[in-house]
Amino acid sequence: KGWAVFHCRGCWTVLGDSLHLCAQDQRLSILVCYKVTNDVVWEDSLMVGLEGALLGCAHYILSCRSCGLIVGFILYSAPRDLAYLRGCFSFFKDKILCYLLQNQTIIEASRVNFPAVTLKE
Repeated sequence: KGWAVFHCRGCWTVLGDSLHLCAQDQRLSILVCYKVTNDVVWEDSLMVGLEGALLGCAHYILSCRSCGLIVGFILYSAPRDLAYLRGCFSFFKDKILCYLLQNQTIIEASRVNFPAVTLKE
């Protein structure tokens, strides 16, 4: 129930879907997927977070192949409390829109409550 497709906020390109959703983090305001479409690209170069929740975390930046909007990150190294996100695709909720298949509506990702899923266990 309640399947959703994740679209780039900049150009509406499909980036992923809730079938591959594996975690949500309210503090980081992200949706985490283990699989995304070919329209999600990342650079080979590692970035290091200099502020905020990703301070000191090495990560790759995810962007939309169609319009270039930065839509999230892949954590490479992180402190223990974020280690469960390593290697997954983390979308910033404010950079994606959700198309809800059940009622064919488009909604801000930050306003969607998906059933609890977590990689922490």
